[in-house]
Amino acid sequence: MNTITDTAKMKCTAGTIENSLVVTSQTHDSVNGKLQATEEDKQANVNIMPFGQCKLKPTSSGYLPCMPAPTKWEQTAAKDTINDLKILTEKSTCQCAVGGKISVTNKGHNKQHEIE
Repeated sequence: MNTITDTAKMKCTAGTIENSLVVTSQTHDSVNGKLQATEEDKQANVNIMPFGQCKLKPTSSGYLPCMPAPTKWEQTAAKDTINDLKILTEKSTCQCAVGGKISVTNKGHNKQHEIE
């Protein structure tokens, strides 16, 4: 499985746009000069930005703005960690407390970086 890095593209099943991941959980392990993401990169409006409008919050004038509420990254690396934090892979997903599911659409780098 390939790791994901800072600037990886993500989407939410309930959002209207894609957004980029911002890695803040560690400062030293990188691929192609971009920091690798870990399970700690899940803070709303820090690591995970809003996905436009939330399709789970309809109003008479359209949808309300997305206010991400990420809970926990799933399908992380089985063995590999950085600072005892599991590494995120292109298969990782994160449930939003509002109801959508966040997934990776682009890993953020071009290098093959296989992990377990």
